[in-house]
Formats: sequence, C-alpha cells, structure tokens
Amino acid sequence: MSIGILGGGLAGLTVAAHVDGPREVLEKDSRGGGHCQTVQEQGFTFDAGGPHIIFSRDQKMVDYMIGLLDGNVETRRRENKIFFKGRYVKYPFENGLSDLEPQDRYECLHSYLYNDHPKPNNFKEWLYHTFGTGLAEKYLIPYNEKIWNVPAEQMGIEWVEGRVPKPPVEDVIKSAVGVVTEGYTHQLFYQYPRHGGIESIPLGMEKKVPLVTSEFPVERIWKEGARWCVSDGDERVKRYDRLVATIPIHELVHKVEGTPLAVQQAVGRLRYNSLITVTVGLTNDSGLDFTAIYVPDPEIRFHRLSFPKAFSPFNAPDGQWLIQAEITTNEGDGTHEMTDAELMKDVINDLEAMDLIKPSEVCYGKVLRTKYGYVVQESHYKKDLEMAKSHFTSIGIPLCGRVAEFEYINMDVCIGRGQRVAGEIMKPVETLEPVEALA
Repeated sequence: MSIGILGGGLAGLTVAAHVDGPREVLEKDSRGGGHCQTVQEQGFTFDAGGPHIIFSRDQKMVDYMIGLLDGNVETRRRENKIFFKGRYVKYPFENGLSDLEPQDRYECLHSYLYNDHPKPNNFKEWLYHTFGTGLAEKYLIPYNEKIWNVPAEQMGIEWVEGRVPKPPVEDVIKSAVGVVTEGYTHQLFYQYPRHGGIESIPLGMEKKVPLVTSEFPVERIWKEGARWCVSDGDERVKRYDRLVATIPIHELVHKVEGTPLAVQQAVGRLRYNSLITVTVGLTNDSGLDFTAIYVPDPEIRFHRLSFPKAFSPFNAPDGQWLIQAEITTNEGDGTHEMTDAELMKDVINDLEAMDLIKPSEVCYGKVLRTKYGYVVQESHYKKDLEMAKSHFTSIGIPLCGRVAEFEYINMDVCIGRGQRVAGEIMKPVETLEPVEALA
C-alpha cells in the first residue's frame, strides 16, 4: 500500500515517520519544516514564524520531542513580561498585579473577587465573566484583539478551554499583595535546541522518513479507480493508494476535483490571520534575561517580542543580541500593505521608545511574512469546519496539522495527531474512523 503525504511540515513528517511501507512526502518548498523553519544568517539564529519552544502537559511528548534532538537541547526557565503603562509586569498578568500602580491593582483584584458578569456567549463576554472587568479591560481584551485582529465579541469560546486557564483566587490575592506566584506552570520550564533553532525538531523527524520530494507544488488531486493522483500542474503525476493532507485547507479545497461548492464556501468563510516577524540584530548584548514581552498597547504595532538568545546562547554571536517582533495582519488593514523597510523602521522606533535598543546598534534586520499565521475562531467557525472535515473524511483524505485541520495547536498536539493519523491510515479502508475522532 503506497501512501502520499501532502506537505512536509511537522505534521506531514510525523505521519510519514509513523507509517509502514512505501510512502512519500510532497513538499512545495525547497525544504520542509513548515511553521517550524529556522533562519541562520550572519551568526544569528531565529525561528521564521515566531518563537517555538518545547513544552507540553504530557511529559511523554516532551521526552519524545527531546529525543528527536539527540542531545542538542537547552533547558530554560520562562521569564516573560507584559509591557503595561511603561512598566514591565510579570506574566501572566494576573500573577503580576503587585507590579501595577495601586489603583490598577485594586481595580483588577476587586472586579475579580466580585465578578457578576453573566454567562458568556462570545469571547469578549467570556473574558469579563472569567477574569472580571479590570483584568479584561487593562490587558486581556486589548492584547487578544491585537493578536486575533478582530473584535473579541466576534469570536467564539469553544477554543478557550485549557488554553486560557482561570487563575485560582488565592493566586490573584497573593499577587496583589506581593506574594510571588506562577501561572501557566506547564510552560514555566521549557526546552529548546542548543544549535539550529526549532527546525531541528522536524529535521529530527525527517530522519525517520525514507522519501521527501521537495519543490513539488500540489496543483491538482483526482481519483483514477481506487488510486489517488496528485499533479504538480506540469508533467509530474504521483499515484497512491492512500492520501493524507497537511497542506492548508484553504488550498486543498480548490485542488481536489469535484469538491462541492458548499464545502468551498464553508472553507472560504474560515478566517485566518497572517503573521509578520521583524527580527533585529544588535551589536550590543543588553544583558536582559527576558524570554518574551507581551504588548497590549494598541499604539504599538507588534503584539509580542521574543529574545532568541534567551532560548539558546548560540542564537547570536558573543556580545550581540536579537529581538523578534510579531505582528498580526490581514489584507487591507494598512500594516499588510507596508513595505519591509517601513515595517523595520516602525519596529525599531517602538523598540527605542520602550528603551530596549539604540538604533545605532542595529547591525541586522529581516522581515518575514507567513500567510497562514493564526486561526480565528469566529462564531460560525465550528459549523463550517465540521462541514469541511466531514467532506474530506467521506472521500478518504484525512486532514492533519494546524493549517489542514485549521486549529490553533502547538507542536506537541501536532505530533500527537500525526501519530494517530498514521495509525488510522494503516487500517483497512472499511475500519477507518472519522478524522474528528482523532482529535
């Protein structure tokens, strides 16, 4: 039984690494990795699509990912901050209340303890209901509206369970009076490759894959009898008994011949944000030990900063430093249309205003754009996605990975789903379970 896997990102490589027999990964770029690609230039190393770190609530999955690195690993402690009213507040915000001005601290604590917001129907209402007015309005709403680039009331709430945990009352009170507490403890300590950036993870997975065909853009998919045919739009045609798709669902839906119009329309309504990363190299090592800084201020274009040298000391030369800014964008919002030079200048100006850099120290810069950055779960999201998934399940093309399943999942979940899809694809056709059951 031959198996074709569309897409050479982490999900596609995971599926290919966990099936038996003839299989081939088709990757449109010159190298795989997808969202986990890393840039290495002029002595600087950073992740192209924003920072990826190794963590999970599942220790077995952490061990598996570390195993892919074969000893090439650093263990670090998170040191995240939130830039709020010129202050660097401990992350998450509810664990850093003692860093706030007294009035802000009081408003956050009081509204959290005496929260009477009704049962929520959308994400904005959920933030008020879960955290109270102070925490919601000072940080959570403005930050989330920056990263999702959509009003919070337009988003659903199905996705928040487990991703945005509610802090214990005791921790919020302790935080307000200056007792140190930690939130999101499953992320407090994390691992990262010592050399080579996060692309070392998919490269480790690729060692388990017998055949990856690069520079093969999938342009047309159809069936001849019981076999799937995949064409690059030119002269190359590949044929397989089974097919797995990890490429963006927005592209897949137009590649598969005979896709019903209703399914195409449902996928067309699924909204995503693009991501721009602006990375700045500096001749001076600031000595700051920050891992990341979250920026809710709507007057600053980027929503998060990260510091690759905090992940590994080998990500920048001795005496030099790196900062990466992440910007969420969509066509027509003004930011999307800015040139790379304009974006670089804008970011450098804001970094200087935050007293993080001096423009004269800038020695390197790179702007990268990722089309499929974030899944935006608007109110119609679940219904439209279920229609699309059900269709591809019914024709025998399992979907796997962040852009194919169109879910906001991290590396650990991506690998886990790839392993499960691999197990399912090896079963006889009549015993295959719906893809939804694998979630």
